[in-house]
Amino acid sequence: MKRLCTICARGGSKGVKGKNIRPLFGKPLIAYSIEQARASGMFDSLAVSSDSDEILDVARAWGCDYLIKRPDELATDQAAKLPVIRHCVQEVEVQAETSFDTIVDLDATSPLRSAEDIVNAVRLLEDSGADNVITAMPARRSPYFNLVELDADGIARLSKPPLSKVVRRQDSPKCYDMNASIYVWRRQILLDSDGLFGENTRLYVMPEERSIDIDSELDFEFVQFFMSQQQVNHLRNSYG
Repeated sequence: MKRLCTICARGGSKGVKGKNIRPLFGKPLIAYSIEQARASGMFDSLAVSSDSDEILDVARAWGCDYLIKRPDELATDQAAKLPVIRHCVQEVEVQAETSFDTIVDLDATSPLRSAEDIVNAVRLLEDSGADNVITAMPARRSPYFNLVELDADGIARLSKPPLSKVVRRQDSPKCYDMNASIYVWRRQILLDSDGLFGENTRLYVMPEERSIDIDSELDFEFVQFFMSQQQVNHLRNSYG
């Protein structure tokens, strides 16, 4: 079973300028995903795809195996992610002169995931016979209870009315927020698929504290605070 890890990091971020290589506790943000992939011990090869030479230079410095320059048409604000990942996989396979069985994509803006999360998501795919695996955290809001939308007349209604009355969120069906942290595919499913959800898509649930996706300055500040608290707790535990 040959496995490839891809990390796709565009240079033109608008929410947080230069976020993919922005320093976070002495490391560029993308380095956390590279280190987590290595620490998982799951991959034969690791590739970074980017339209930015600066990002690719950072990936090289952090020991990435393959540096894939993304074509302009896949580096726009409107470009979907699946074609980017497929392009990366196909380019690596040409360079490596081999094909892979399992493809794992790590979002460069999710530095709080653990190597164990990666291992567990891959095992879920390979042990269950799933087509692909996505990751999520328990949802704070439920479409059955307190998530609303406006109809054509501007009237607020529950997004998903339950079959019977729900008086507590805890009693509503379990729902999950996709956290964009880890995606796992069987190779042919990735190459043939037009969307993320298929006939046999499985879910790996991560806790909220490992699910933050940096998409704004506030997200970045929150991750900095959370990491600083982790360091304080580690020091406290080390010294009793």
